[in-house]
Amino acid sequence: MKLVSQFSGPLRAVALVSAVALLPAVTAGFAQVEGRTTPEFAKLFATYQRIKTSYVEPVDDAVLIRGAIDGMLAALDPHSAYLDGAALERLETMIDGNYQGLGISVQMDDGAVKVVSPFKGSPADKAGIKAGDYITHIDGKLIYGLELDEAVKQMRGPAGSAVRLSIFRPGRDEPFDVDVTRGLIELEPVTSELKDGRIGYISVNEFSRDVGTDVNAALTDLRKQAGGRLSGLVLDLRKNPGGSLDEAVALSDLFLSEGQIVSQRGRNPRDSVYYQAESVYRGDAAAGVPMIVLIDAGSASASEIVAGALQDQHRALIMGERSFGKGSVQTLLPLTRDSALKLTTARYYTPSGRSVQEGGIEPDIRVPQLSDPDAAKRAQYVLRESDLRGHLVNELGIQDKDLETDRLDDPRFQLTAAQLEEQGIKDFQLDYALRTLRRAGGAVVAARN
Repeated sequence: MKLVSQFSGPLRAVALVSAVALLPAVTAGFAQVEGRTTPEFAKLFATYQRIKTSYVEPVDDAVLIRGAIDGMLAALDPHSAYLDGAALERLETMIDGNYQGLGISVQMDDGAVKVVSPFKGSPADKAGIKAGDYITHIDGKLIYGLELDEAVKQMRGPAGSAVRLSIFRPGRDEPFDVDVTRGLIELEPVTSELKDGRIGYISVNEFSRDVGTDVNAALTDLRKQAGGRLSGLVLDLRKNPGGSLDEAVALSDLFLSEGQIVSQRGRNPRDSVYYQAESVYRGDAAAGVPMIVLIDAGSASASEIVAGALQDQHRALIMGERSFGKGSVQTLLPLTRDSALKLTTARYYTPSGRSVQEGGIEPDIRVPQLSDPDAAKRAQYVLRESDLRGHLVNELGIQDKDLETDRLDDPRFQLTAAQLEEQGIKDFQLDYALRTLRRAGGAVVAARN
């Protein structure tokens, strides 16, 4: 299965290390790898021998081999990883969208656990955890320097149990504690609601199995509620960290009658794949109604594929904030029954040939989330792909200074969170999208064209 998620996978590390383990104790100083001599591989084996014979305490082979694998993968990119045991199970349960815990996507950032995005409606989201937060302690215990899997393991737990997270939020002077009650994370990847003015609202929380089918079902239900025809549609991909590439293609195909959806290009020509709209749903399932897609810094990978396809094909207006910028594809490569490599095997490109790596998807209309009282401060410290150590570089050589920051000086965006709350507006970005559709109607897509 191809994955476009917040985490990714390794190359042929296990095969290489296994070859080392089979070398004789005495070598001529060079190891044979794929028929070629390499002094670098001999250095690895020499290091292994030195540790085994000279380290202050005996070291198990499994510890050294796992360390070598992790080291090789760490030299690649932040999304490649070796998965076994519990780590592999966690990935599989996230693809299934069913596990017990907090409902949060995290990334290691220089030894610290940083929140990529809380899943919408999850215990973490309801407790006020935000993208860009650093989790420093779990139940009072410092987790800085732990392996990410170990930190995640401590956050997981049976539904109904409580955990206290110590949070450092950029923009605030002091850290603070948040108590979260773990839940059964059946993420309901798709939720929907009919808004005033016969405008459909569909939120996609993650790209787990059957998302395309679920969105189609939600669309059919909304149309029935609207008396047969919708006047507009909002597709909400905010805080959506990604998931299955196949589901991103299926969701895009739902709204496109023809044309390219996305392409992936790898190191070898055989790794290049072009995904076309196949009219599986007999054309645009939304029947051409004006459409807005909401994105933010937590919209990554599969979310960016959908937003990029609908933007390039002029099917929807993209609104919100610049997306995360993860333009790489990871393939899960099984090694044994309980281990696998999650390897970055390709970059993906929007129909117009854009790579979103580092730069992300730029919205057609920038709208900050003014409902967040910390919006102005957090905008300075928001986490994106370009902030991750060792990230793949965009081929166009995008510089941070070239990426426009979210503008908060626009006269339309001068209301405070308290003022919005007084007006009954809990989600400014969604409210802005709905008002845009009600005002412009069919002119929304025309304006994009």
